[in-house]
Amino acid sequence: MKKIINLSIVIVLIIQCKKETNYTLAKEQIGGVISTTQIHELESIFEKDSIVSHLEENNITESTYDEYLVYNKQGSHLLTATPKIEKDSSSVIDNIQIFDKNYKTIKGFGLKSSFKDLVDNYTVNKVQSTLSTVILFVDELNATVTIDKKELGINDFGTQKIKLEQIPDLAKIKGVTFWFH
Repeated sequence: MKKIINLSIVIVLIIQCKKETNYTLAKEQIGGVISTTQIHELESIFEKDSIVSHLEENNITESTYDEYLVYNKQGSHLLTATPKIEKDSSSVIDNIQIFDKNYKTIKGFGLKSSFKDLVDNYTVNKVQSTLSTVILFVDELNATVTIDKKELGINDFGTQKIKLEQIPDLAKIKGVTFWFH
């Protein structure tokens, strides 16, 4: 009986000491992924999560490049990693697109942030307009941040030039991509 109790205590301690997910965003670091991480290492970094591979050759989505989508056990999409070299598991990562709102920089910036949160903490080095979004380039993070043009009150699908001053402080962040180069 004493052995069963001791074994039960050990099992509970092991379960409670399981590795927590690292939600840190930084230049060339997304959680446990760094600039030298190879695609095949994602399995061990996200061992408690699920990885879905969309490879270019058998991809039924519209993507024309390899993607590795990481989901937590509850089915929430955490991030998508794209390798520099397709069909090569030893390739390092080219970029990671963030989907989970728990990921944040040391200054608190993440998907839950507003445009004001971004510009109060980081310098926006370039603004580029696409048909439906504005892309902000943040060199300090080696990241691009997208904001839907609807947040700016623009409903047409043009590529007219957008200035930083045109973006309202409360504009919501649509997406964040970190680049590893």
